[in-house]
Amino acid sequence: MSDTELRHWKEKLKAFFDGLDAFYHAPYRQTMARAVRDEEDLLMTMLFAESLGVPNPVAFYALELQPIFLEAFHDWHTRMGMEHSPLDHFGCC
Repeated sequence: MSDTELRHWKEKLKAFFDGLDAFYHAPYRQTMARAVRDEEDLLMTMLFAESLGVPNPVAFYALELQPIFLEAFHDWHTRMGMEHSPLDHFGCC
């Protein structure tokens, strides 16, 4: 089998597996995306709970993680229905 034929078969196999992936995952794509978003919202709530006035037993650990998630904070508070940042000391928009 020549290199051209081998490459041709690899492309056909890749297209076949891409089609299988689309066939089996497409009906659940929206549900899975919603589940991931809900988990991310819960994580953001836990991380910023102490800043919002809600007692958080893991506030020490959440404080260490807040700088990592600051970029996603704006998307989170707008998705939660807050037009402006709910934190007094941190204005992201």
